[in-house]
Amino acid sequence: MSKTNRIKLLLDLTTFVAFLIAMDPRSLGIAVHEWLTIALAGTIVVHLLLNWGWIVEVTKRLFAKGKGLNGSRVNYILNWAMFIDGVLIMLSGIMISQAVMPSMGIVLPESFGWRGLHSFSTNLFMLGLGLHVALHWNWIVSTSKRLFVRKVKQTPVVVMSLDRKDVQA
Repeated sequence: MSKTNRIKLLLDLTTFVAFLIAMDPRSLGIAVHEWLTIALAGTIVVHLLLNWGWIVEVTKRLFAKGKGLNGSRVNYILNWAMFIDGVLIMLSGIMISQAVMPSMGIVLPESFGWRGLHSFSTNLFMLGLGLHVALHWNWIVSTSKRLFVRKVKQTPVVVMSLDRKDVQA
């Protein structure tokens, strides 16, 4: 397994778990929720950089005449939708921030419009994330197997049998 795939998988699993944890700000407290999601934005940037070659290649093929993309087109569109939705989540999160922005001396007026957008875009992102995981499931499973499952050397099994004629009375 390549080192890049190992890094991608571990980064993606960590990001996925952290995102699920961040989905319940009441259990962590709003400050932890906000700082954790800012850290998640950084991991998403690293994810995009690690997959930049795929992004460039699919973009080229998408706009080339007569080239088919099969499932890559759906994946590509979903990824762009998730990126735009992620920007909406971060923007609306900053606009309703109760911890990060005030810690920087910036106090924004409360707005239920931003809060509604934040909630809606987060729920939409969860749907997109489920589809994203489903589209990449084969890669996740095969890479996980190569990373976590070690092949055990097969040792030959010796079977002994006692025939009646070998036993003496």
